[in-house]
Amino acid sequence: MLGRRAGKTALALCLAGAVAAMPAVASAENADSVRDSQQWVLGMLEVPAAWQLSEGAGVTVAVIDSGVNPSVSDLSGAVLTGPDLTGLHTSADSPSWGVHGTWMASIIAGHGHDGGGSGIIGIAPEARVLSLRVIPGRDDPGYRVYDHEPEARIQQSLATAILDAVRDGAQVISMSLGYAEPSAAVRAALQYAFARGVVVVASSGNSGQDDERRDHGYAPISFPAEYPGVIGVGALSSDGAVAGFSSNNLSVQVAAPGVNVPAQGRDGQYWVVSGTSPACALVAGVAALVKSRYRALAPGLVARALTMTTRDRPPGGYDAKIGFGTVDAAAALTEAGVLARERPAGSGAAATVTFGGGAAAVPPEPVPPRGSGQLVLDAVLALTSLALAAAAATRLAVLRRVRYAETGAGARGAHAAAFGPGPGRGAVPPPGPGAVPPPGA
Repeated sequence: MLGRRAGKTALALCLAGAVAAMPAVASAENADSVRDSQQWVLGMLEVPAAWQLSEGAGVTVAVIDSGVNPSVSDLSGAVLTGPDLTGLHTSADSPSWGVHGTWMASIIAGHGHDGGGSGIIGIAPEARVLSLRVIPGRDDPGYRVYDHEPEARIQQSLATAILDAVRDGAQVISMSLGYAEPSAAVRAALQYAFARGVVVVASSGNSGQDDERRDHGYAPISFPAEYPGVIGVGALSSDGAVAGFSSNNLSVQVAAPGVNVPAQGRDGQYWVVSGTSPACALVAGVAALVKSRYRALAPGLVARALTMTTRDRPPGGYDAKIGFGTVDAAAALTEAGVLARERPAGSGAAATVTFGGGAAAVPPEPVPPRGSGQLVLDAVLALTSLALAAAAATRLAVLRRVRYAETGAGARGAHAAAFGPGPGRGAVPPPGPGAVPPPGA
């Protein structure tokens, strides 16, 4: 996870080590070892079974990060390069440019090479990546300048990247980064994304067990994972245990592998990386599988499909370390199919209900169109109602005249009778001299 801590403190490459670099692919044996090293990750998320339904075709995943090198073997032809919003002038040829972002992109949409059998296979190997650079690595030559930029400008670049991602056709946004403070601009951009059906996934932070800035035992919150509608992701090790660095805060909705996850670097080498960053990328890949199969499914329903079908759910169904449990890609796709049938595509109602005013925001049931027979019947009923109303008015006028004649009173008595039970019994007192007599008097 890339992030800025409180205020203008240093951006951190919050991987619990991008460590143990694997050798570059030079032979089939080495290529097989790279692919073999991925099997525990794919297996934990039930990805091979999910591939029977979807491999992410037709979906673009925006990777809002430090940039993605489009030339590495396992992403060749799959990367669209968007603008660099850092305000820096670091060349894309610099070895410090796009390190973290390329790892994340390969985890999401790597397609291997040599026919696909070698190298990194991403969760959604048929998806495309849109790279939007908003943050540099610590080794970037312009990092010092960036770190002294006002926080508002830094977060405005993130908001702009989200808007650009949506306008450029992304169906999923992956953000393995974090900020200590919220931003109105970012939140508005996210609402723009949700309203247009875009699923947003973010890492929940690496302020785990050793972080001293705690509130009632919880790690500090992290934005954008904390914003409503964003799917926040925690990290697990290969045995399914919560990673020690993974933040336990209420932004965590689901968990995925985040310790020693294989990835391809901007240098073409293969690495194993750790943090909630790769966990976020993995879940973004699963979201891409769902959006590929059910393109119009609202973001809230995609989140529901992911959270309702998790494995290894914690006692009580939820906790702040792993959320609702470990993502199951195959089960999520199945549930998404159910949700797509229950809520017709394109209505937009699901997003409104999920992110709006609750039950009060649910639109009323639609009124079916009426045929000519129904219109005739409605006209007859309307005329009948008018006739009854006219008859009632006539009867009331007659009764008033009869009552006036029976009382033998003048204008006062008639008026009093019309407005109440008569003097002495709580009646409204009759009007004084000069009152207007009732009709027909």
